[in-house]
Amino acid sequence: MYSTTGIDASNFVSTFNTSFYFIAGISLFLLTGLTITMLYFVFKYNKKKHKVAIQNEGNLLLEITWTAIPVILALMMFYYGWEGWKPLGKVPANAMTVTTTARMWSFSFRYENGKESADLVVPVNTPVKINLVSLDVIHSLFIPAYRIKSDIVPGREKVMWFLPEREGDYDLYCAEYCGLRHSYMKSMVKVISKEKFAAWLGDTTTLAVATTGTTPGEEGLSIMRIQGCLACHSSDGTKIVGPTYLNLFGKQEVVTRNGTDVTITVDSAYIKRSIFEPNADIVKGYPKGLMQSYKGKISDADITKIIEYLKSLNEK
Repeated sequence: MYSTTGIDASNFVSTFNTSFYFIAGISLFLLTGLTITMLYFVFKYNKKKHKVAIQNEGNLLLEITWTAIPVILALMMFYYGWEGWKPLGKVPANAMTVTTTARMWSFSFRYENGKESADLVVPVNTPVKINLVSLDVIHSLFIPAYRIKSDIVPGREKVMWFLPEREGDYDLYCAEYCGLRHSYMKSMVKVISKEKFAAWLGDTTTLAVATTGTTPGEEGLSIMRIQGCLACHSSDGTKIVGPTYLNLFGKQEVVTRNGTDVTITVDSAYIKRSIFEPNADIVKGYPKGLMQSYKGKISDADITKIIEYLKSLNEK
């Protein structure tokens, strides 16, 4: 099931929709009313009918009326907006905690038992608290169907929460321009039953991205998807932000090391060093400082699987 409408998708939908429809309705009413009034006066008091101008005295009642009505409407708009905003900061004590890590240009989601996913998988009718972490620049986690959005600021502790009320898949975007491939920074919120979620979360022996085991290096590819590697590196020779993975393993590369150009062979040791110390050897022609260290996030066993995948991309 797929949804973008947000009808009953989360607990924030009704309050935000009410606020939006009220403000939009008032704006439309005022636009229509003022336009009709303006046209009425243009035709009623045109120069042909009133060749001599008349000075009208002020009308206290009219002035009070057109001052009081906009003030009341503005206060009502504030009220509906305030009612929608207040619950955003009141995270339920029983909320499930997930930590999202945003980087150029991907999201990853880590659960309390250590499981990590490229998509946000949550159980229906269970409050979810998200710790927001950025490794580089300001990002913004936006779930349109849930009517929630929050900036993710490097070095600042921030949280957001929601209550998913309907099973289905919902789009999740970065809503803050964060560089070259900002538009590629998207994931999904997958809301499933509590029983299915318990089974999914408890299976820590498998990756969040399903594998069939039939393709060489498939587990390595899944790890790279979860960690967002494919946002900057292609597998088909296309030049993006970083070097392509196609025919990479065993290739001779010119890298800048401590300000000096050095020719190296892309082997297992180089791959591991590039993952843990990405700015130690910068491939000639590519910028420095875009990639963050994955030390503590990717294990040696994961690197072995990644290397297996890279080897599978060498054309025979």
